[in-house]
Amino acid sequence: MTRCNRVTPFGEIVADPARGAMLGNRGVLHDADGRIRRPWSTTRWICCRLQFKGRWRQVMTPNRWTHLFFLDEAVAIAAGHRPCAECRREAYNAWRAAWARAEGLAALPSAEAMDRVMHPARIDPATRRQRTVSHPIATLPDAAIVALPDDPGGAWLVLGGTLRRWDMAGYGAARPRPASGRVGLLTPLPSVAVLAAGYRPELHPSLRAAP
Repeated sequence: MTRCNRVTPFGEIVADPARGAMLGNRGVLHDADGRIRRPWSTTRWICCRLQFKGRWRQVMTPNRWTHLFFLDEAVAIAAGHRPCAECRREAYNAWRAAWARAEGLAALPSAEAMDRVMHPARIDPATRRQRTVSHPIATLPDAAIVALPDDPGGAWLVLGGTLRRWDMAGYGAARPRPASGRVGLLTPLPSVAVLAAGYRPELHPSLRAAP
């Protein structure tokens, strides 16, 4: 059975048979029958490794945190997640260092401090859905994900002078990145600042293939 636990760059939790390369956690989202009942239950949204120290638990175990899956880390970041401090400690510290550079901080921020900033940036309080903002495409860093005016239902990864269209199974169609104009920015603004400050997420191998 295909579970409803794949996350899109729009932050939607959907059912899809394609496998994800990254694991995520937003707390307990499912009921005893494995049905998603809420989009989150905590403001600590993290992105984890699929395997860590041999730990294993059945997906949708009642009363335990819900396993969520993303194509790659760029999608997880677009959906509002950040690296886990336990299973991805090196990435977490790199994220904190980039956050400090972006904000001009003298010390590395705590998880709590970052999450207090990230949650209102990721969620529109009026709709309780992921926030999308209009943003100039020319200033966006690599690994940000956007929706284009002529393809509002699609999600496109910024990569140098190219945009690559996201799909559950990988990145496909490519098109030149426009030199100007505005797009629907899916990646939350604090995370965009972290990317611009030098954080490099783990990207899906399909990007190495010819589009």
